[in-house]
Amino acid sequence: MKRVVIYRPGDHDQLRIEESTISDPKDGEVQVDIQFSGVNYADVCVRWGIYESAKKFIGWPITPGFEFSGVISKVSAGSKFNVGDDVFGVSFFNGYSSALNLPEHFVFNKPNQLSFEEAACFPAVFLTAYHALFQNFILRPNSKVLVHSAAGGVGSALVQLLVSAGHEVVGVIGSSSKREYLSSLGCHHIIDKSKENLWKRALEICPEGYDVVLDANGVETLKESFKHLAPTGKLMVYGFHTMLPKSGRLNWIKLAWNYLRTPRFSPLELTSANKSVMAFNLSFLFERFDILNDGMVELIKLVKSGAIRGYQVKVFDAFDVGQAHGHIESGKSVGKIAIKW
Repeated sequence: MKRVVIYRPGDHDQLRIEESTISDPKDGEVQVDIQFSGVNYADVCVRWGIYESAKKFIGWPITPGFEFSGVISKVSAGSKFNVGDDVFGVSFFNGYSSALNLPEHFVFNKPNQLSFEEAACFPAVFLTAYHALFQNFILRPNSKVLVHSAAGGVGSALVQLLVSAGHEVVGVIGSSSKREYLSSLGCHHIIDKSKENLWKRALEICPEGYDVVLDANGVETLKESFKHLAPTGKLMVYGFHTMLPKSGRLNWIKLAWNYLRTPRFSPLELTSANKSVMAFNLSFLFERFDILNDGMVELIKLVKSGAIRGYQVKVFDAFDVGQAHGHIESGKSVGKIAIKW
């Protein structure tokens, strides 16, 4: 088997493909021949050495990757799977591999409605979106919701789930080239930051304030996102992308400055404003099999019913994994990225 290995934090040249061996699966595990591995911005943060769960649970060297699609090649005794089953699922890192032994509860039968490319790019972002919307707070019927980076991986998953559940969705994009894709997902209002003032337009669309704002930008938008909530509104934070560079290298001075500029929310302020700020990192929840399974079961139902669909996927050869990282860092990507084994 082959896998991507990172020995120390750095640029794209730290992504190395190495030969490795793989044992037979243990009890409760299956072995999957990986066809595609999904690429996420979190993988870039792993490479930079700033992803907390990677530092806490793995260290160096590390093989990044949280999601995959492939075919079952070996099973342990009593498995619910059969050799030859088409599957997809999640991995606690190590997803950038041509073969993996995985606990069965991380693996799911691939719906026919998803290609292998689409399936490899489905779990991490849709689970993030599902957890943000339906496993943290009560999303009231007909809510008005603002989604930042709405044409990206998690953003477009959020839009699809919100539209399918009957909510009014305002999606924010940073480039006009992403408008057509976001419109195809059924987004009700689109704010193009490259051509219009984000917050002026957001206020015009929803002058009474938003029931939910979903923000992975961080310092650049958090303060205004909170300000534009309606009473009882929820600000859901799941990333800090604008703190990070759009290149292969970290600027530690800029990172520290952005950290200091990040708004702090006091309980007194939240109480008097009658608003909430919530946050999570799904990689710290991998031991919560109930959360993982509940989310995937519901998401697969939605795929099979046609309520949500797979992503527009840009595929890179596994040996071009550095180019895949560069593409997602550029901010120009639409939909998702996968590497092919």
